[in-house]
Amino acid sequence: MKKIFLSLLFILISIYNLQAQNDSLFFNNGNYIVGEIKLLNKNVLTVKTDYSDKDFLIEWDGIKEIYSETFFLVSLSDGRRFNGYLKSTESGKIHIVTIRGGIIPVNLEEIVYLDDIDKGFWSKLYFSIDVGLDLTKANDFAQLSMRSTIGYKAERWILDGKYNNLYSHQNEVDDIRNIDGGLGFKYFMKNDMYPLASVNFLSSSEQKLDLRTTSKTGLGKFIKHTNNLYWGISLGATFNIEKYQDASEKRKSWEGFIGTELNMFNIGDLSLLTKLFVYPSFTETGRWRSDFILDVKYEMPFDDDFYIKLGSTINFDNKPAEGAPEIDYILHTGFGWEW
Repeated sequence: MKKIFLSLLFILISIYNLQAQNDSLFFNNGNYIVGEIKLLNKNVLTVKTDYSDKDFLIEWDGIKEIYSETFFLVSLSDGRRFNGYLKSTESGKIHIVTIRGGIIPVNLEEIVYLDDIDKGFWSKLYFSIDVGLDLTKANDFAQLSMRSTIGYKAERWILDGKYNNLYSHQNEVDDIRNIDGGLGFKYFMKNDMYPLASVNFLSSSEQKLDLRTTSKTGLGKFIKHTNNLYWGISLGATFNIEKYQDASEKRKSWEGFIGTELNMFNIGDLSLLTKLFVYPSFTETGRWRSDFILDVKYEMPFDDDFYIKLGSTINFDNKPAEGAPEIDYILHTGFGWEW
């Protein structure tokens, strides 16, 4: 009886492995691999096999043909999204076979994102954190900086958050604090357009700003969406509530905003993210603000989950609190980990 049970168990495991490892990839150099395709993101395809403890990471532009049994959410460079399987018809040409049996012919380079829609909650969650620390004996100087992100990517929407913190202490000098964070939501529609909503906050001792809360809503569109970069623009309106270190000074205002975001990747082990938003005020004559972010990340060669980051943030306000400068900026270097 025990032998029969073990034999049945072995057969079931074998059947499962065969079903889970039935995606085939053929490369430009003539090699091929059979496994389970898990994800295509930023030109990197993740493939799981039963003969390696670690997933294979394969550049998408190195693939010649693909045949999948896995059911994907497929995003194209023109903003269209489909649920289906992938079947190559010839080199560089693919058919997306939808759940209803429809066939969508596309070129290989048009596919910019794949995700197994049968995956659970945790597979759609992403997270990163990097920390920098500077210490000197002179004047008992200490500075700690941190940048972090967390998000969840569903079939047609994305929810993401951030929290950044800088604290600096030095003898005979007031402590410096800068904290910014927020939560944002985007819903992806046809033609690579997306409505957006977010709530952001900023606290800056340099600008004598105790807390600025900004509620934002608007519409965005990707101008360029490929396996090497995303570039989009957005516009809309914001509502500000500002409290300053001088408790008697408070502001509430309506603003417009126009912004652009560029995310470049597949530059070897480097990636670049930059954002610029300009906020002209509707209710305060002549006032305008801007926020600029630039992050450059280098993935470590021993494990691409670890990285070194160089980042900068610049906040400008042409009508700041009395006695505060118009510009506040942060330069950050840190070692980080992402999941």
